Amino acid sequence: MEKTLRMSLLFDFYGALLTERQQDVFQLYFGDDLSLGEIAEELRISRQAVYDTLRRVGLILEEFEAKLGLVQKHQERQRIYEELLTLLAQVRSRCGDLPELAAMEEQIQKARAAS
Repeated sequence: MEKTLRMSLLFDFYGALLTERQQDVFQLYFGDDLSLGEIAEELRISRQAVYDTLRRVGLILEEFEAKLGLVQKHQERQRIYEELLTLLAQVRSRCGDLPELAAMEEQIQKARAAS
């Protein structure tokens, strides 16, 4: 499960850099949850070709991440947004529900969603 989540996250960031065939195989396997045999039948290729493509795609995505680090940076930003929201909640609990604090929270939530 953890590998599937990581692959999906890597694909979200770097999928456009893959060939169309690689994207198709990835989407059928991870997105549509088809088996290697089902993908092979649909694309009229061997199960081994599907397996090799998925393995290659995984290596390519990991290589992009090793070089660019976009997923790691994204995860770090998300951690920082969480910390900011936690700190803001602490301030709100001490100072009350001030409109300025609500506006800050909204800005943090928007930035978090956009990143």
